[in-house]
Amino acid sequence: MRLDKIKKFVVTEKSVQLFENQQYVFDVDPSLSKPQIKALIESHFKVRVSGVNTHRLPSKRSKGRTRSTKRAIVTLAPGSTLPVLDQLGSTNSTDS
Repeated sequence: MRLDKIKKFVVTEKSVQLFENQQYVFDVDPSLSKPQIKALIESHFKVRVSGVNTHRLPSKRSKGRTRSTKRAIVTLAPGSTLPVLDQLGSTNSTDS
């Protein structure tokens, strides 16, 4: 599997709150299934994934139609973390 199937890491208010539960949110290619997403995350980031939840976001209207996207919420096994993304969560939680 190629990493370009993961389009981007999502940073929203809700996704930052999910850091505490070791859950990370990604926009992924709509053709990927849950087992494919799990295998892709495990092989690229070298972590253990305990679960994957997905949902499709509706397409928006802007000079025609934009494509709908698929969002994956990846739950990591206890003890596993994504180091780069953990720094983002820790900086946001220390703000007063």
